[in-house]
Amino acid sequence: VQLQASGGGLVQAGGSLRLSCAASGTAFSMYAMNWYRQAPGKQRELVAIIGTGGSTNYADSVKGRFTVSRDNAKNMVYLQMNSLKPEDTAVYYCNTKGWYGNFWGQGTLVTVSS
Repeated sequence: VQLQASGGGLVQAGGSLRLSCAASGTAFSMYAMNWYRQAPGKQRELVAIIGTGGSTNYADSVKGRFTVSRDNAKNMVYLQMNSLKPEDTAVYYCNTKGWYGNFWGQGTLVTVSS
């Protein structure tokens, strides 16, 4: 599985960004997909999960502001980020892991200015 994240950039606090992650392969609909982030000097943390059936779960720090979604027909997963805060600044990674392995995209940088 190859994952390609995109959509990062510089945004002011309170703004929005939408990250995208394109996945290769024909079994995408069978993969739960995750978004992680890693801020400078901090450990990588799980931000959002979307299951194969569309169920979602979020880190407390982003609940109510971030929305994860997927389009199985396009092999895409998205992370809509609203009301961004400077503490959301990080490299964001898409990930999938299971019986088939553990795969990471290359990361996309999100910088939120105050």
